[in-house]
Amino acid sequence: MQLYNTLSAKERAALIEEAGQERLTISFYKYAHIGNPKIFRNHLFITWNELDVLGRIYVANEGINAQLSVPAENFEAFKEHLDSISFLENVRLNIAIEQDNMSFLKLKVKVRNKIVADGLNDATFDVTNKGIHVGAEKFNELIEDPDTILVDMRNHYESEIGHFKNAITPDVDTFRDSLDIIENDLKEHKEDKKLVMYCTGGIRCEKASAYYKHKGFKQVYQLEGGIIDYTRQVQNNKLENKFLGKNFVFDHRRSERISEDIISNCHQCGKPCDTHVNCANEACHLLFIQCDECAAQMDNCCSDDCKKVNALPYEEQKKLRKGKGASNKIFKKGRSEVLKFKQ
Repeated sequence: MQLYNTLSAKERAALIEEAGQERLTISFYKYAHIGNPKIFRNHLFITWNELDVLGRIYVANEGINAQLSVPAENFEAFKEHLDSISFLENVRLNIAIEQDNMSFLKLKVKVRNKIVADGLNDATFDVTNKGIHVGAEKFNELIEDPDTILVDMRNHYESEIGHFKNAITPDVDTFRDSLDIIENDLKEHKEDKKLVMYCTGGIRCEKASAYYKHKGFKQVYQLEGGIIDYTRQVQNNKLENKFLGKNFVFDHRRSERISEDIISNCHQCGKPCDTHVNCANEACHLLFIQCDECAAQMDNCCSDDCKKVNALPYEEQKKLRKGKGASNKIFKKGRSEVLKFKQ
């Protein structure tokens, strides 16, 4: 019984290219009680592996958080399988605005303590007492209301390349960092303002809205389906798009363009740019914004030191990495002293 990947990302990419079949990039989440996450994880892996599903899926006692790619021809079979699971029947699927057959190259289904690392003790508040879910049209109305405070629940490297106009964008590295910061900054408005939140697909707001209601905020709203579904509703219903720039996504695409606005800059030269890359030096792998000119000049690296390492023969690079842990810069996405124009 196969419960793990047998192909490398490179081998999988070659097979996808050879097949020439359209794939759909999809995300969904569901909070639900899962008695044995490991058994559930194995069931998903066995079934989805047969359907050629690829992606990153987290399973925990509190539910499931999935970002994946499925062959278009297998979508109906995939949906039928979801509907056969009681708590996933008719779950909302966020289908990517921009499709890319290479968005995921492995199937990874992992058991975690939580499906989102929020740092909260769920036993201390009612996680089911959530905020009011609103669609794109109502969301547009709310964010034009002077009594509304709009908050981006994502991290700094996400909001840097795209966000809703007039949104508060906390300068944080993780979701858990933002929760107390936002509460403290907005504590004077718990009674008189509408707190409206959004994130990529809705999952972070799901828990945050209950947390902020527990903390005393009286009017709490969240964007149903996040930026992904907002964009689809705007397109389908011909609504005004109030999102500026790109939506950061957690797959090989890294982002989806929502508007033509470029609101960020190259971290190396400062010119307008919103293209995230990873440093070509595998020992660094820092995520940062780099324009085409700097990519050519720096050999796709974030610094001169990384450029020197990356120029070495591959075996020498492996020797340099041997016995060393991953650079902390990997976990400080977009933050490094070598990035002169990081805002």
